[in-house]
Amino acid sequence: MSTVNLRGTGVAIVTPFKKSGSIDFDALRKLVNHLIKGKVEYLVVLGTTGESATLTKEDKRKVIDCVIKETAHRVPLVLGIGGNNTDEIVQQIKKADVKNFSAILSVSPYYNKPSQEGIYQHYKAISKASKLPIILYNVPGRTASNIAWDTTIRLAKDFKNIIAIKEASGSVEQCMKIIKNRPDNFLVISGDDNLTLPIIASGGDGVISVVANAFPKDFSDMVRAALKSDLDKARKLHYKLMDITDQLFADGNPGGIKEALSVLKISGTTLRLPLVEPNHKVQQKIKELVKKY
Repeated sequence: MSTVNLRGTGVAIVTPFKKSGSIDFDALRKLVNHLIKGKVEYLVVLGTTGESATLTKEDKRKVIDCVIKETAHRVPLVLGIGGNNTDEIVQQIKKADVKNFSAILSVSPYYNKPSQEGIYQHYKAISKASKLPIILYNVPGRTASNIAWDTTIRLAKDFKNIIAIKEASGSVEQCMKIIKNRPDNFLVISGDDNLTLPIIASGGDGVISVVANAFPKDFSDMVRAALKSDLDKARKLHYKLMDITDQLFADGNPGGIKEALSVLKISGTTLRLPLVEPNHKVQQKIKELVKKY
């Protein structure tokens, strides 16, 4: 896949559940069509927002099959495969049926707190195992360790199939250092919805978004405008989305976005433990903002 296809808006899709906790495949199909109709560039399956940590192997297989079938090649798909046991992830990647996917999104190892050399060696092993291009995923708020900007550059230069990073460090300065020093065609993709505009304005390439689950048209329009340097249009949409984006993350992801999707009658609010729905105050605020929106 040409890396240019990963410019723009990707969406880390939620996994809708019924009240019983089983997967709601009707809602999942509805969500896929809502996103494609909203003109997003690609979908990310089994990311953190999809609650992949609490999906069984069989659940994951069924989610993948459902999304592939419903998407029907209308937009590219990215598959989330990541974890903190390098050998296990390597085996998963080798065994995965990836013919319907364009890239793999792989989160930096969590809990173990590896050194920068450990992170480098982890991704080196993944790079050697993968038939597909790889998107690094840096989210220190969840992993308890940051991929330093120079580690990202080292990986980007050493392995041709490491083509991008989803940067959710919360640091625009870190993103700018990667953008300044990256090799040609290496993409810097925002992993923070509210930082997407400043990251693109600094030379970034798009977003893998949570908020776009609910508002795909406005969010992808904002990103496309920013990529074309139409900052007046991009700013208007950015500020239109900003308050609701804050609330969607105020008491945990994907609880917030599931509340919004419920108001929009796309899917329900159920999460799997240990995640629970946002507190009542946040729920009410999200409902108000979505209805006003």
